[in-house]
Amino acid sequence: MKHNKVGSVMTGDVVRAEYGTPFKEVARLLADHHISGLPVVDEDDKVIGVISETDLMVRQAATPDPFNPTRRRRLPALTRSARQQAVKVKARTAGQLMSEPPVTVRADDSIVEAARTMAQRRVERLPVLDEEHRLVGIVTRRDLLQVFLRPDPEIREQVVQEVLVRALWVPPHSIDVSVVEGVVTLTGQMERKSETEIAVSMTRQIDGVVAVVDELSWLLDDERLRPDEQALHGVADDWLRKL
Repeated sequence: MKHNKVGSVMTGDVVRAEYGTPFKEVARLLADHHISGLPVVDEDDKVIGVISETDLMVRQAATPDPFNPTRRRRLPALTRSARQQAVKVKARTAGQLMSEPPVTVRADDSIVEAARTMAQRRVERLPVLDEEHRLVGIVTRRDLLQVFLRPDPEIREQVVQEVLVRALWVPPHSIDVSVVEGVVTLTGQMERKSETEIAVSMTRQIDGVVAVVDELSWLLDDERLRPDEQALHGVADDWLRKL
């Protein structure tokens, strides 16, 4: 199943900072461009870290309040996170302020892979790298959500051509495919039960599909066949092993 690539939705004109960019310049870049984060690059345009508004807030939150009495200082914890926080509190440059190592994606990664990375790493943006690991763009959660703006006819055409015709060798008019607001309904009768399961599973993986309504029936319940009998009906066995 082919998915749209990150390169098709990323922003190519990336606001960036270098290791020595002053703290105030970083804040100015975020404010002037109305963004909440940016990558930090080295002299070869390779990403060495990422700065978010949260990183700037760490420093601001540590500024002493002149109206409150000075609290007794405690010895800092020796964890890596605590050491990083201590550096950010005193940060004067982007290199001291950034979070590292950076979480990145490749331009040829799928939108699904990028979304999974964002969810697992709990980040709102990902620097996009080319084959030489240089910065070529940035992708945000909003960018990835564009996949759900695909027109219904475009989604339907992909279901018919990639799922029914190319994967299952089913005549395109033998199964009714309707798409309304990204919800795909499959209606009709197929030869085997396993083929209906494959059709539903593959349709769910198509970019822009919100849900799949399964109204498919079958002539042969091949789940009850013995292994030697099932081999005789092996039109979709390869797909079953991949699911």
